[in-house]
Amino acid sequence: MKFIRSIALRPLLVSLAVPLLSGGAVGLFLALTGRFSAYRELFMPPLSPPAWVFPVVWTVLYTLMGVSAYLVGQSEATQKAREDALWYYLVQLGVNLIWPILFFSLSMRLAAFLWILILIAAVVRMTVGFFFVRRSAALLQIPYLLWCLFAAYLNAGAYLLNG
Repeated sequence: MKFIRSIALRPLLVSLAVPLLSGGAVGLFLALTGRFSAYRELFMPPLSPPAWVFPVVWTVLYTLMGVSAYLVGQSEATQKAREDALWYYLVQLGVNLIWPILFFSLSMRLAAFLWILILIAAVVRMTVGFFFVRRSAALLQIPYLLWCLFAAYLNAGAYLLNG
């Protein structure tokens, strides 16, 4: 019970809201413009999941991002270390939010692939920053990094198979 009492509820809710609402806004935009339906029309590489998997996975990943940001923000590390780690977090989140627009809205598969490589580098940098502030926050980002690597494979396959 001590752990539950030590949770600062407002910072936790804000930390969860930032990635979930920003990711949700991009997802809603793409859904309302009918751009997600393009996924079903693409030739995709082996291991490509059905379209319904993506919003489920991203909800989990955005939740893990929010929890990690909360853990970093509440850590006992120096203010500079916390601010630097959270800056890299916000940068990678911004890079993350641009990728679906490149891939789905603009159908720029090669640019999206190059962009996802930038995203992977940003996720690695954020995770390293988190590691030096709060190791548990960094460990929570491993599924995100793995998913980004898988997404890069899917993106490359979509580019190569669809021109």
